[in-house]
Amino acid sequence: MTVVKSSLPEPERRITGDALQATLVDLLALSLIGKQAHWNIVGPRFRSIHLHLDEVVSAARTFSDTVAERAAALGVSPDGRPETVASASVFQGPKDGWIQDTDVVQLLVEALATAIERLRERIGATEQADPVTQDLLIAITAELEKQRWMFEAENATRGD
Repeated sequence: MTVVKSSLPEPERRITGDALQATLVDLLALSLIGKQAHWNIVGPRFRSIHLHLDEVVSAARTFSDTVAERAAALGVSPDGRPETVASASVFQGPKDGWIQDTDVVQLLVEALATAIERLRERIGATEQADPVTQDLLIAITAELEKQRWMFEAENATRGD
């Protein structure tokens, strides 16, 4: 049952709704990965990475709310329930226990790369279906690419 009428025709609403739902799951999973790493990081770069993780979690949570509200505005009921996120997430979470700072950085680089790759697919899928949603996905991708770059620089060595 659709409670909210969509401004999009049904085929476009379905494409857009699928893209938004998958993005919601990815962002919620990313925020959980970031918080788990935030609580368990150890190592000489603890403080700087600990604080950087908060930036990623904050961005993921803010974007997840924006994505869910976009879906609702289009008549698609967003599903951020824990069981949905757990069953639909493609991310590899952090290991149990304390995590070395270098491992946290690698974990975030990989998680962000996965999210970015999946977002780019959805950007293509929504190009014709809903350019407004496509624009939102582009903005999210730009921020996650910036965050990935910053994490990747943490473990980088100068290559001449």
